[in-house]
Amino acid sequence: MALALGKTVRQLLAQISSDELTEWRAYSMLEPFGEQLADQRHGIALAALANLHRDPQRQRQPYRPEDFIPWHFSHRSDRSHRSEQSQHAHNDERYGNNKSQNKRNDDNGTLLVDPDAQSRLIKQLFQRDG
Repeated sequence: MALALGKTVRQLLAQISSDELTEWRAYSMLEPFGEQLADQRHGIALAALANLHRDPQRQRQPYRPEDFIPWHFSHRSDRSHRSEQSQHAHNDERYGNNKSQNKRNDDNGTLLVDPDAQSRLIKQLFQRDG
């Protein structure tokens, strides 16, 4: 989001409240925008092109858009998915969000119901040492 607005992450966090950032995150899950949407559109076009030229004898199943999106969750191994679930559990424990109704996990990340907990989680992610 900072990139789309031409700001650094620190500038964005200084100018936007946790509530507003959480609302934008929720909106992006309902109506994707930015590079993620561009990748999805590109995947649709490539799948259509690949299916036009697909030999059904060699490739029985039609290609899907996610086949052409390298970051798509369908490309993750079970091991990396379990590791990601473990990280979500660690964050829940660390920020006191151990009730399942307080969060929503999906392929796009974690959205916490409590805006202050969401803000702490976001700040923790941006303050990691490389």
